[in-house]
Amino acid sequence: MTDKSNEQDTKGLTVTKAGDMPEWYTQVCLKAELADYAPIKGCMVIRPLGYALWQAIQDQLNAYIQEDGVTNAYFPLFIPESFFSREAEHAEGFKPEVAWVDNKDDKNGERFAIRPTSETIMYDSYGKWIRSWRDLPLKINQWCNIVRWEVQDVKLFLRSREFLWQEGHCVYETADECHKETLHYLERYRQIAEELLAIPVIMGLKSEREKFAGAIRTYTIESLMPDGKALQMGTSHDLSQGFAKAFDISFQDKDGKSSMPWQNSWGMSTRMIGAIVLTHGDDKGLVLPPRAAPNKVAVVPIIFEKQKTEIIKAAEEVGTLLKEFTPIVDTRDEYTSGWKFNEYELKGIPLRIEVGPKDMEKKQAVVVRRDTGTKEFVPLTKLKQHVAETLEQMHTELYDKAKQRIAADTVEVTDFAGFEKAIEDRKMVHTTHCGDDDCELVIKEKTAATTRCIPFKSGDVKGKKCVHCDKAAQHAIYFARAY
Repeated sequence: MTDKSNEQDTKGLTVTKAGDMPEWYTQVCLKAELADYAPIKGCMVIRPLGYALWQAIQDQLNAYIQEDGVTNAYFPLFIPESFFSREAEHAEGFKPEVAWVDNKDDKNGERFAIRPTSETIMYDSYGKWIRSWRDLPLKINQWCNIVRWEVQDVKLFLRSREFLWQEGHCVYETADECHKETLHYLERYRQIAEELLAIPVIMGLKSEREKFAGAIRTYTIESLMPDGKALQMGTSHDLSQGFAKAFDISFQDKDGKSSMPWQNSWGMSTRMIGAIVLTHGDDKGLVLPPRAAPNKVAVVPIIFEKQKTEIIKAAEEVGTLLKEFTPIVDTRDEYTSGWKFNEYELKGIPLRIEVGPKDMEKKQAVVVRRDTGTKEFVPLTKLKQHVAETLEQMHTELYDKAKQRIAADTVEVTDFAGFEKAIEDRKMVHTTHCGDDDCELVIKEKTAATTRCIPFKSGDVKGKKCVHCDKAAQHAIYFARAY
């Protein structure tokens, strides 16, 4: 047997989360084998573990939207330049981010953009497909890659030139139906974040300055990471009729008259994986939320040479017993048990189950939680139930811990001096604002903080003043520095 346990020094983290969070984050992504840097500047490689987390998100969202009558489709990566000019606000908003293909092989001799988002290419098709009220609602989602060329330096999962996402695009007969479903898809994102990934979020409305280019309203779910930066985790946009006008989408209504439909779009990306790392990870590495973990259990036999065969057999039997939790049964003999413990802690496997000679005699197993390190001796007859209950308990406690941290890192302020201090102290600020774009921009220039959202339950601001300019407040809103 070759002892490779000395490799753990190079695999383990060399910084703490509190001491150097940017370096800690990068090391977790690389050493837990979530991702790697690509040879192309600004791009990344998603490794199998990272993609498995994305697959878990895909599977859950696909189940949700299937219930909602949304179907998956796929549209081209390339978008004719003329399509962007049809919706002026949209074109202007995405102008700095678009990557262009210079080869003008189209019959019209125009350039093609590599999609930064797909409204224009999809709505060209919608204009051909929709003819009657019977064609509505039209609800389509696509899973694809997106390119935002302004990004220079990759921050794995959080910011890169190319990333994966889904984008839903729906068309409705009435404004009320469109508005209702725009909020419904935001609720789906909340469910993904909180109920699958154990990440608490705030739901609300983006400011006019921060809304999606081409939308009349943008709704968002936002979370606060442990470094005091906010992370936008999913958005849903009420597009009204602007794109319908630009792409000549109309239908014959029930009275035989020509009408224009109402549209929304909604998207969520692989930055959700970055949120998992930042929210739950610790100084040992990744901590995977149990419901999203591809392997919820790692079974490690404590091997002694004299009983090697029997112990491995016992571990494999435990693996069979727990097959619904997709266990890893690690029977490799070139690594020590301690090295394996470190590896599964680094990779964030929710539960480690140890099986040694004494456990075999007592017909039990040792169950160790990744997040707390709690160790319990569990009879094999109760192991399956215990694992199921512990995984659910772990999800709840991860969520509650994150929620308590976010609450502690969020402060109410009523004056700008307090605002500046809170932002400098890496807090998220809840305050009142006049709603003026110029005022919002000045705050950003002074503090690097941006508006995150106007929460749905923002409270009454009657008689209150803007935290910065002292004009009458229009709403309560969250500010924070952001990724």
